Amino acid sequence: MVARLVIAAPSSGAGKTTVATGLMAAFAGRGLAVSPHKVGPDYIDPGYHALATGRPGRNLDAYMCGTGLIAPLFLHGARGCDLAVVEGVMGLYDGAADQGELASTAQVAKLLKAPVVLVVDASSQSRSVAALVHGFASWDPEVRIGGVILNKVATDRHEHLLREALGESGVPVLGVLRRAPAVATPSRHLGLVPVAERQAAAVEAVAAQAEQVLAGCDMEALLALARSAPSLDAEPWDAHGPWSAPEPGRKPVIAVAGGAAFTFSYAEHTELLRASGAEVVTFDPLRDEALPEGTRGLVIGGGFPEMYGEQLSANEPLRKAVAELAASGAPVAAECAGLLYLARSLDGTPMCGVLDADARMSERLTLGYRDAVAVNDSVLAPAGTRMRGHEFHRTVIEPGAGPLAAWGLRQPERRVEGFVQGGVHASYVHTHWAGSPEVAARFVGHCA
Repeated sequence: MVARLVIAAPSSGAGKTTVATGLMAAFAGRGLAVSPHKVGPDYIDPGYHALATGRPGRNLDAYMCGTGLIAPLFLHGARGCDLAVVEGVMGLYDGAADQGELASTAQVAKLLKAPVVLVVDASSQSRSVAALVHGFASWDPEVRIGGVILNKVATDRHEHLLREALGESGVPVLGVLRRAPAVATPSRHLGLVPVAERQAAAVEAVAAQAEQVLAGCDMEALLALARSAPSLDAEPWDAHGPWSAPEPGRKPVIAVAGGAAFTFSYAEHTELLRASGAEVVTFDPLRDEALPEGTRGLVIGGGFPEMYGEQLSANEPLRKAVAELAASGAPVAAECAGLLYLARSLDGTPMCGVLDADARMSERLTLGYRDAVAVNDSVLAPAGTRMRGHEFHRTVIEPGAGPLAAWGLRQPERRVEGFVQGGVHASYVHTHWAGSPEVAARFVGHCA
């Protein structure tokens, strides 16, 4: 049995990340091994979770991985831990568009049989908070809201009014947090600024969040609530399976882009690559002038190349090495930021030139889940393979697809997208390989 809490809110912006990260750091500071999790496809929050706990932040995405993998992936991440804290996404009952409760925090809480702590932004209300909490607590009887943390409370008088109102709701107040600028995390066009870009400041912010939580929350009551969760009838997910079975003796080196410009990745991807027989080596395109020695394949995930265009372009030796590797036919898997890096240019600045396409920043945010089918055979999947993914970017690439497209998408409109070119598979669509582990095995096989 893993003690666990889901930190949710009525809507985005209530302070879920601050509270969840603060709780993780506070419990870890008390000597507990804390497992951090995030509902949905978000890459940035898990970076702060990892900083707070010293363990990889892991995502629980019922749309991309399927509902049947939520408990196994959770148990995999929580191996050996005393407590797990799961940060929700958006509002408690918000999920994939037009899919009912699918991929919502509420659905994940039910799949994990986990009590929910509702974080409420109380800055503009007093007695009405009771009606809000009552509505959320009674909406779905299978969702157990075990308590409330009131955030952005102004004064002692304001706190008294809120507590008095909630006294009749039957939902206990487990914490009251005042407004505190020190715990704030800066944002920009795709959300919070990642930890890798502000390491020292992020450490200070997480420490301040822990202090705020310790000062304002009933830690013993929260821990008791977490320990009230029942056992899960599931086995932990394992990267090793019938899909991996590496051939004896083969261990191709696969280079994975990292550093401040490429911070978007799922821990399970690396685990699957290693389970399939690869030696995974991380490199930083901002600093390293060569690919790791013996590189046979390349994975370039998401991130913020638009913030580092000049630096990426200035590293001409690495750009040349990437272009030569791709021209040799070696497997290259690129998602979103990786797609931009492989383009001819980004906002007029030269990139690797692997793809006959140019990218630029856009005012329009492209965001949402995608139901994708492989249009052509590639190093990731044979034609006809169905996968679910996610798009999240404020850039466009022209053309949007190559002569051989990567994916055919069904929503929000039917279109083809991405590039299959030799051993290159480049696309805006982020995928979670735990939901289709044969992808990693196929990629490693091509590398070998």
